[in-house]
Amino acid sequence: MTLPKLCLLDTNVPVTANLAARPEQASDVPDACVLACIEAVEHVVKTRGLVIDDGDEILAEYRKHLHMRGQPGVGDKFVKWIHDHCWRLPASQKVHITKNGESYHEFPAHEGLKDFDISDRKFVAVANAHPAKPPIVQATDSKWWGWKDALAEVGITVRFLCPDYSASKFTRKMGP
Repeated sequence: MTLPKLCLLDTNVPVTANLAARPEQASDVPDACVLACIEAVEHVVKTRGLVIDDGDEILAEYRKHLHMRGQPGVGDKFVKWIHDHCWRLPASQKVHITKNGESYHEFPAHEGLKDFDISDRKFVAVANAHPAKPPIVQATDSKWWGWKDALAEVGITVRFLCPDYSASKFTRKMGP
């Protein structure tokens, strides 16, 4: 999959990329999905095309799930890269979002998004507030599969690195 220069990476993308460095960790994620996540992380670092929030909420979430020492996995290297280089990103790639209770003023009002995960709203708010509405790159969180149409209706694109995995996992959880 070819990604645009500007995009947001949901936390599960670098976390899934880390599975390559942890073969002992039990996972049902296909190797092709892990490879796609590695390639997405490497793309963002190479192009310096990451879009984040200026209040570091996305970085804080990354830091909760990845190792700041930058190893052993590609995802860990990614979070260290962000920490060390985020100040070099153009101001246009650091988007201001404003808390509104447990959500954000920039989170779109749409009936199909009323039950959207609180912890993932920051990604949608950033994408929605950015003038180019960059896509959110998603790997293994199947709940996003159920929200993709409502997000598209408000102009937000989700790029699934593992669409077959996400769709089948969503169907197993939610039914056809």
